[in-house]
Amino acid sequence: MSGTLPRATQVLPKGGWVERTAKHVVTLDFDDRFRRRRRYVAEGGFAFLLDLEEAIPLRDGDGLLLEAGGVILVRAAPEPLVEVRAPTPERLMRLAWHLGNRHLPTEIQAERLLIRDDHVIVAMLQGLGAELKRVDAPFNPEGGAYSEHNRQPGHHHHHHGDDDHHHH
Repeated sequence: MSGTLPRATQVLPKGGWVERTAKHVVTLDFDDRFRRRRRYVAEGGFAFLLDLEEAIPLRDGDGLLLEAGGVILVRAAPEPLVEVRAPTPERLMRLAWHLGNRHLPTEIQAERLLIRDDHVIVAMLQGLGAELKRVDAPFNPEGGAYSEHNRQPGHHHHHHGDDDHHHH
């Protein structure tokens, strides 16, 4: 059956194409925006096959180029998250450091951090004086030095186990 589906084989980064030219829109949560090959159904019932060489995280506003022509606009679906705030920018930076030290996917904004709900992490953040609130929002976590989130074409990352990290 997948042989009959239109194939999306290339990602057009947000800002590198004109969104209004999109023929279809697909709205996905973060997990569904980080796949290599999968069948999706866009708004209006348009089914297609995402078929990339490797899994890369799709961002809100990216386009998926169809082999036969045309572009599908990717939208980030709201999902249940925890908003992390602090009384001062310095405190917020410290909270971000603690999340990063645990390699937790985190979206960093000027006034807040967004993470997935994890009762252990929430308890840790409460102990550190964070102001927490449950929210529904699109999740676009930062890519890190050891993640695929910031890949550039032709740029190769070498993955190491935690024992290869250098903590000072």
